[in-house]
Amino acid sequence: MNLYFRLLLLHLRTRRARRRSLWDEARTPFRVTLTDLDPLRHTNNARYLALLDLGRLDLMIRSGFWGDLTRRGWYPVVAAQTITYKRSLTLGQRFDLVTRVLGVDERATYIEQTFVRRGTVVARAVVQARFLRTAGGSVASAELLDAVGGAPSDLALPAWVRAWADAVRISSTAG
Repeated sequence: MNLYFRLLLLHLRTRRARRRSLWDEARTPFRVTLTDLDPLRHTNNARYLALLDLGRLDLMIRSGFWGDLTRRGWYPVVAAQTITYKRSLTLGQRFDLVTRVLGVDERATYIEQTFVRRGTVVARAVVQARFLRTAGGSVASAELLDAVGGAPSDLALPAWVRAWADAVRISSTAG
């Protein structure tokens, strides 16, 4: 089953799903299929990253933010990500991808995404996303927050995420 089929299923599922806030977590259910596996018969590491895209899309669609983005001519891109694997996912196993916004700084939005099977964490990723304009240029975080009505008062970017973002940043003068 390729990602386009999963994208279609996601679209159909989100049409029926209860509307959420962008600041809520989204739980996106999946099942490991034959095309997810590598030669060692567990989910390929690249497939995890592709599924992360679908989890973020699920949150944006269910919150109504996706429609706002497209009307404004904005689109999200991954600027950096890190993932840690704890257990394997194998053929036929059901799991949820839990997606939530960790916080926003002056450059980007940070999202935590956790693969959970029967209450057990399988893998966890942190994604740094930026928003770009189809006409060119990037969307400032302040403008992004204004578009969503602001962030919750208790939303604070964890210090370790800020340190990670600083550590992985590529200088504009780097060769």
